Amino acid sequence: MKEVELNIGRSQESAISTNKVIRNTYTLLSMTLFFSALCAVATMALQVSQGAGFLMIIGGFIMTFVVRATANSAKGLIAVFIFAGLMGGSLGPVISVYTVAYTNGSAIVAQALGGTALIFLSLSGYALTTGKNFNFIGGFLFTGMIVALVAMIANIFLQIPALSLAISSAVILLMSGFILFDTSRIINGGERNYIMATISLYLSIFNIFIHLLHLLAALSGRR
Repeated sequence: MKEVELNIGRSQESAISTNKVIRNTYTLLSMTLFFSALCAVATMALQVSQGAGFLMIIGGFIMTFVVRATANSAKGLIAVFIFAGLMGGSLGPVISVYTVAYTNGSAIVAQALGGTALIFLSLSGYALTTGKNFNFIGGFLFTGMIVALVAMIANIFLQIPALSLAISSAVILLMSGFILFDTSRIINGGERNYIMATISLYLSIFNIFIHLLHLLAALSGRR
């Protein structure tokens, strides 16, 4: 009897801990996305160059290692906002290019934002409501990202438009899989650190937006 009560107690503690991670993750994710949006608007207003935007992306990549190293302390929160600021700031020059180069550039950006939000909310909501374990797709996603990365590097030299579109489509599918995978890990106790969970979901959202923007622009005409 005592063993049964002990198991029930552990289950309740686990459920409370999981709910806390979920709540903290989505709160922090919302805050970092909002901060990124502000930084993107700021770099657009300041007309930051694409070169500076590229440096911000590199800085954001470096900050992912800082976030991982400080995720278990208060410094991790500061690091994740610096990361989000750099990534958001890098979007300003990119968005500016699309709004200038395409007749309906603002509409393309809005559609990409809406599509990204729809993809994230649908997939993350599905994983949260069903509670399914998507750990089994982890190996496939990792392999897919390696293939996509190699294809991206190759296309820098090949400059094949069709391959570029195929890569963007593949990345969107892979990031969608990562949203299911990462949300599942939070639910099933695979990820207990909400800062790490936040940065994983943020990167998926960021990549979906960038590549969806590219795909939508390809279907539109330049000025």
